[in-house]
Amino acid sequence: MMTTTWQDFLLSRGAHIETDALSHFGDAVAELRAARDGGIVAPLTHLGLITCSGEDAQTFLHGQLSNDVKKLTPARSEYAAYCSPKGRMLANFLLWQEDQAYCLQLARSLLPAMQKRLGMFVLRAKVKLEDASESRPVLGLAGKAAAEALSGLFPVLPQQAHQVVHDPAHGTLIALPGERFQLVAELESAQRLWDQLAAKLTPVGTPCWEWLEIRNGLPLITPVTQEQFVPQMANMELIGAVDFKKGCYPGQEIVARSQYLGQLKRRMILAHAAGAIPPRAGDELFSSELDGQASGMVVNAQAAPDDGYDLLAVVQTAGITQGALHLKSADGPVLSVQPLPYPLP
Repeated sequence: MMTTTWQDFLLSRGAHIETDALSHFGDAVAELRAARDGGIVAPLTHLGLITCSGEDAQTFLHGQLSNDVKKLTPARSEYAAYCSPKGRMLANFLLWQEDQAYCLQLARSLLPAMQKRLGMFVLRAKVKLEDASESRPVLGLAGKAAAEALSGLFPVLPQQAHQVVHDPAHGTLIALPGERFQLVAELESAQRLWDQLAAKLTPVGTPCWEWLEIRNGLPLITPVTQEQFVPQMANMELIGAVDFKKGCYPGQEIVARSQYLGQLKRRMILAHAAGAIPPRAGDELFSSELDGQASGMVVNAQAAPDDGYDLLAVVQTAGITQGALHLKSADGPVLSVQPLPYPLP
């Protein structure tokens, strides 16, 4: 849920909010095309932020997440997964460091449960977990025009994905895959920055940002897909979210076994669904080669700029190259598999 102050501010700037989701700023179709073709700025209200601070914060997180937290520096971010003892993802994060604290960004719908679960393992460690979502809004920016707009605010911009720049006056700026940035700022600064950036870029709803994440092959675990996938099924190791040389963490043995024993039979693909029926996270996919049995699941989906929907789905690897993939039923809409921005093994 958005903070009332931030929500009221966005409403005053023309935002349309439906069921606590910022859907658009007046023209959802035009905004999608702007996300594809031009420079955009989006309030990322679908994401939440947990801060982990204290003397033992690094050691604690290193023992909980799939990536090597000890290699993290204030100048670089990383992706990471949080798994059950069975190796299935409970959540995934964008992780970065600010001063002595670590910031974990995840689906906002998962934040309370994940903060509580992490808290169960703190025990005697000197660690403090806090929900910082309300005090630190997040803005997403994309396109060449975004870099031009930001250059007037930050003396130096991060040049490569996952580079981080901290500025006392404006906040934390993180470069993301796909010619994009994320700006995290205190509430008052976020309001000021929004007006400055929205004067140069097209304001868009969060579905546009989610579409860009899909096109960049970056999954977001939500309540309906919790505990469905080992990290590699969702290509997490391909986007640098799994370190196979670090020490133990929940589910580590199963994740390693999937990697080294060739037991991975599912992979995440990018696909397009024509038609007017929107796919939803958790929808099942069916392959014509598997006698009508479910062969996959939608991870994330959003409307595409030129009609239809783009989606990320975890499917049986045999179904990627053999037969057609159908949405929701064996005779449902046929999916068109699209190339990901990184190669599948």
